[in-house]
Amino acid sequence: MAAAAVALPGGLRAPPAGLGPGGRPEPVEGTESLFVVLGAGFAALSHPLLYVKLLIQVGHEPLPPTIGRNVLGRKVLYLPGFFTYARHIVEVDGKMGIFRGLAPRIISSTLSTVTRGTVKKVFPVEDMEHVSNKDDVKTSLRKVVKETSHEMLMQCMSRVISHPLHVISMRCMVQFVGREVKYSSGVFSSIGRIFKEEGILGFFVGLVPHILGDVVFLWCCNILAHLINTYAVDDNFSQASVIRSYTKFVMGHPKCARHLQPVLLLHEAFLLNLIVSCCF
Repeated sequence: MAAAAVALPGGLRAPPAGLGPGGRPEPVEGTESLFVVLGAGFAALSHPLLYVKLLIQVGHEPLPPTIGRNVLGRKVLYLPGFFTYARHIVEVDGKMGIFRGLAPRIISSTLSTVTRGTVKKVFPVEDMEHVSNKDDVKTSLRKVVKETSHEMLMQCMSRVISHPLHVISMRCMVQFVGREVKYSSGVFSSIGRIFKEEGILGFFVGLVPHILGDVVFLWCCNILAHLINTYAVDDNFSQASVIRSYTKFVMGHPKCARHLQPVLLLHEAFLLNLIVSCCF
């Protein structure tokens, strides 16, 4: 049963329980803690993949290429894949070696989640309207720009706060290349070493391209989700709200989108196929 509105003097009515100003739902207590736990779990599960990707990006090739054939039947050289690379790391550093740099990454993820929640409370988006395909182009763009700008503010603030731990995590993982132990004594030891050798700016190395990458990716994802939700999903379709929520989560959620870039197009292809099959 829906909660009744409370009568106020002067004929005014307070919003029902659980709803904030404007009738918008208030955040459920414990939601932020849940996101912190989920973020830490996702970081732990995806860490081996990130570790291998980072070593490949810095050009570390400890294993020789293997001879294979391409789709045309020609002989080509293939570099080792993820599982071969991961098995090599385990052989060198043991099973726990595949999780090198995980502790600062989890702390970074936690700081990012808490910062986003704090910024969202301090700078709430008031009267956020849902985009509809009944809106004209100017109105719909105004809505998506307003929402994306707010998300960009949260993302930039969380990136600045969590970047020092991100730097430590990256340096811990890259040590595998030269077999160094400079940042292997713990998070606090690494913080002291970086501050002593490089000063405060050492914690923010690479921050600008990282933020630019986040901002560009966020705008591209939100605009793509906006185009699909506005022009491909009909308001008369019974499952329109579900599809819009799904698209917004997959394309617009920063953590999800950044780590699942290779499968985003598959998700959207599936979604468009679902829309076409249901409408036609």
